[in-house]
Amino acid sequence: MNADVFVAWFEEAARLVRRDRERLTQLDAAIGDADHGTNLDRGLTEVRAALAGSPPETPAQVLALAGATLIRRIGGASGPLYGSVFRQMGKSLESPVTLAGFAAAFESGVVALERLGKAALGDKTMVDALAPASRALALAVRDGVGVREAFEQAAKAAEEGAKATIPMQARKGRASYLGERSIGHEDPGAASAALFMAALAAVVT
Repeated sequence: MNADVFVAWFEEAARLVRRDRERLTQLDAAIGDADHGTNLDRGLTEVRAALAGSPPETPAQVLALAGATLIRRIGGASGPLYGSVFRQMGKSLESPVTLAGFAAAFESGVVALERLGKAALGDKTMVDALAPASRALALAVRDGVGVREAFEQAAKAAEEGAKATIPMQARKGRASYLGERSIGHEDPGAASAALFMAALAAVVT
């Protein structure tokens, strides 16, 4: 997995978010500020421009630049949260990138997310998609699964994790103010996190 693969990851993520922008915004309208799809679409457009304007030479540099751009360019909570994941991954990722190395860096990114957002599995946040994806990658490494299958499993785990937020009551973020009224709605952050994992699986496979 070289820098080109990581650039392709963000390009595909941008495409999927653009495709699902209205769905993400509708999910956010139910329990948030109704701007998640719009903000993330704008932020990833900026990421693509930054990566094209100053092409990074290593995967770690791709992650660092993408993370910094998301923090600067996305309003609300999603920019700092996603940015923290990718910046921490960039700090942790070693070259050459192996599946085990990626899984370890990804886990460190999820830990950074949990720390910044003060969120855990079951709080109805993007952690509910990313933590299962991280666990799936760790299990794939343990079991000696191939790269393609490993990322497919991670994407599936993220999608299932996002859907699992529907019956949850939000305990973090603006959605938590709704109390029981947050039940019955998919968390928009978890939904977009699942798109990031689907994008990764697509470019790797």
